[in-house]
Amino acid sequence: MPVVLFAGVAAFGQTKGEFVVPNENLITQNIPAIPKSLSEKIKKYTESRSASFTAIHPSGKEMIMVTRFASTNQLHQLTQPLGNRKQLTFFDEPVNNAYYEPTKGEYLVYSKDIGGNEFGQLFKLDLKTMESSLLTDGGRSQNGGVKWKKDGSGFYFTSTKRNGGDRDIYFMDPSKPGQAELILQVKGGGWGIDALSKDGKKLLLGEYISANESHLYLYDLENKKLEPVTNRNEKQIVQSNAKFGKNPDEIWYITDRDNEFKRLALLNLKTKKIQYFTSEIPWEVSGYSLSKDKSRIAFVTNEAGLNKLYLMDTADKKYSEVKGLPIGLINKTSFTKDGKSLFFTQSTFDSTSDIYRLDLATSAIEQWTDSEQGEMPKAEMSQPKLIEWTSFDKMKISGFYYPASKKFTGKRPVMISIHGGPEGQSMASSLGSNNYYTNEMGVAVIYPNVRGSAGFGKSYIASDNGFLRMNSVKDIGALLDWIAKQPELDKDRIMIMGGSYGGFMTLATAYEYADRIRCSVDVVGISDFNTFLKNTEDYRRDLRRAEYGDERDPKMSAFFTKIAPLNNTDKIKKPMFIIQGTNDPRVPVSEAVQMRDKLKAQGNTVWYLEAKNEGHGFRKKENVDYQRLAVITFMKEFLLN
Repeated sequence: MPVVLFAGVAAFGQTKGEFVVPNENLITQNIPAIPKSLSEKIKKYTESRSASFTAIHPSGKEMIMVTRFASTNQLHQLTQPLGNRKQLTFFDEPVNNAYYEPTKGEYLVYSKDIGGNEFGQLFKLDLKTMESSLLTDGGRSQNGGVKWKKDGSGFYFTSTKRNGGDRDIYFMDPSKPGQAELILQVKGGGWGIDALSKDGKKLLLGEYISANESHLYLYDLENKKLEPVTNRNEKQIVQSNAKFGKNPDEIWYITDRDNEFKRLALLNLKTKKIQYFTSEIPWEVSGYSLSKDKSRIAFVTNEAGLNKLYLMDTADKKYSEVKGLPIGLINKTSFTKDGKSLFFTQSTFDSTSDIYRLDLATSAIEQWTDSEQGEMPKAEMSQPKLIEWTSFDKMKISGFYYPASKKFTGKRPVMISIHGGPEGQSMASSLGSNNYYTNEMGVAVIYPNVRGSAGFGKSYIASDNGFLRMNSVKDIGALLDWIAKQPELDKDRIMIMGGSYGGFMTLATAYEYADRIRCSVDVVGISDFNTFLKNTEDYRRDLRRAEYGDERDPKMSAFFTKIAPLNNTDKIKKPMFIIQGTNDPRVPVSEAVQMRDKLKAQGNTVWYLEAKNEGHGFRKKENVDYQRLAVITFMKEFLLN
């Protein structure tokens, strides 16, 4: 048996039973045997779970929540604060959303795909018989965005089933799923249903063009007429998340019109007059909820990677921050039907996501779930620090730095983990299982928000588009400079890791700064924008062209060819670990395979992990756990040694 090195210790003659065996869905290449002792050691960090709600019962007294007890997230019923969670679905595939029938709540409509392919199908779950039935075509279409009629007679939804690329609007009576009706045929994959009017006669629709541009439309269901609410000829303005106000001629929405950040606004459909209400908050409004009687709004702001929750009275438009919440992240809000309570989910750096209820009369906050964090003591969880550095063009870039545990001495190695999107954002969240890196390996972790990230205004989010793509890679170069100046960090032991667009950033950094890093981990990354745009799913292609550029333009195609990591492998000198899901509809598996094969042909050190039952990132716990073990092994061999 060959010698396998783990952090400098040779493992001789160990039997197969002493090693972790990859499950039958994992394809591994060049990954050495992983001892079971490491698997046991990380369990302390991998057995945590989180909770979020997806639907509030019409009575307001119970909810459907999502959490994981086995391999994947499933639907659970919760009827009281800190009560027992009754599991409703038991699938191999995760279920992350559901909608109650709105009158009696006797059944749910939920969405589920297969193997991470993201072709979500709608199902009906009868809560009395616990039987599920398929409502949609079961094929290669995306179905979702359910908006119920208030009488429960059916719902509107979006689907790509007509041609795989355009996201049309349909209506379905779930008792007659075979008679689903095409309501509106559209062009493009960015359409969605924002709201249905109180009288059930009009739909508010949104059209997403890019992270910098979206538009609103009003569709009259009686005369079949689609009218633009916003001007489609106006470019680079976000106008989204529209809801009908108490006055049926007014709509609430979020927009960055005439402002750097997205604001909460009210538009009169007849006069076209717009009122803005959050201008004094120098950050963006990331989302909001409107009570059923339209009298109150709960909105969330994103302030440098932290969230704050506000309540507004829609009559006088006055609002105030909800006090008494710990500093952290809030990712969902929903009023109960009677308007007396607001449910929301929150997490902090030392706690996972849980569900809370705010009593709007007393301002009392009640915790509804208390998710387990495994054996991780809060004292051992790394607390993020907001850091800032200056890039090549004097632009200020920021990120979150999680220091290694103080029990480690000397300069600490660094993992730079780059988010996807590119219009994603790294926020001050809990490291969760990644606390293993800081607490057990002594590795500091930095999550940068390079140009193109959301949350810092519309100029920032557009500053990496098209031919400006490599400027974001230079932001990582400037971060390497920042690390070199920190007395506690080791500039000679740096690993780059990222997923999706962050995977492209990882690959690009690997060739642009080959002499300044030790190794790289590319997760579902883009290796060539030309081949990526050719092979990504039809419903995504034009949406991605708006961000990256159009490969049909000879100049843009030539630029893609120039910057493609696939065409710069001769500059990559350090070990690479490539991780991919076979069924990925966003970044096809071909992007990983072509990069792996070229690196191997050149004699580079390249590890490879592919999951046959996953898509754009791993979601099944057994696959996630093996990926983590393999990454730790990779880090021990190439970052720490």
